[in-house]
Amino acid sequence: MIKAVLFDLDGTLLPMDTHQFIEAYMKSLAPHMVNIIAPKKFIAVMMKSTLAMIQNKEQEKSNQQVFEETFTKETGIQWEEIVEEVDRFYHEEFPKLKKFTNFNPLASKVVQAAVDQGYKIVIATNPVFPQVAVLERLRWSGVHEFPFDWITAYEESHFCKPNIEYYQEIVERLQLKPNECVMVGNDMQEDMVASELGMKTFYLKDHPIDRGNPVYSIDQSGYMDELLEAIRNQSGVFRSV
Repeated sequence: MIKAVLFDLDGTLLPMDTHQFIEAYMKSLAPHMVNIIAPKKFIAVMMKSTLAMIQNKEQEKSNQQVFEETFTKETGIQWEEIVEEVDRFYHEEFPKLKKFTNFNPLASKVVQAAVDQGYKIVIATNPVFPQVAVLERLRWSGVHEFPFDWITAYEESHFCKPNIEYYQEIVERLQLKPNECVMVGNDMQEDMVASELGMKTFYLKDHPIDRGNPVYSIDQSGYMDELLEAIRNQSGVFRSV
């Protein structure tokens, strides 16, 4: 019996070209650091620090800790020296990046349908951003007011996609079994890998990402309207057995 639904955010609840968005994000943030570090070097270090989070397997360290430690190691700059400017960016400039995303009115209907069915709801976005950036993107998608059981962000998460440990951490937090959860996402390698843990999967085809390898098991695929129908009717991967 399904008890929880995990929703990816970027490309799933929030339509976007992820590569275009990340490029715009980096170009927007870098100038704020110009008095401390050259923009090109800043972007390079940000990418390296993000990669360190993705590759991390040390459960005792949060993604935020891994990111900040890597940043300091590469630059000699303590994160505390720039955190005020970074916070200012997220509150004043990051909201302007909304123009690099789109809006799907079905997103809120899908989440509402899941809430109506009594499922626990998780925003299972890759936790490489601070919570303030995740909450802002939830506002853009129109689902920010729902009672989520957990939102993955880099402050509290200890692993990233596509690591299976990322999904294991969510299951443990929800106190559920993997086969009681459905992962909904548009990325074959980052989202459908949840099937390796035993989660059910719904591959969203509105903005699919598939790098070709590896390929994971998919229990159901379809577009947003088909996802909505499946949740409302408890059909397909959401069928009660």
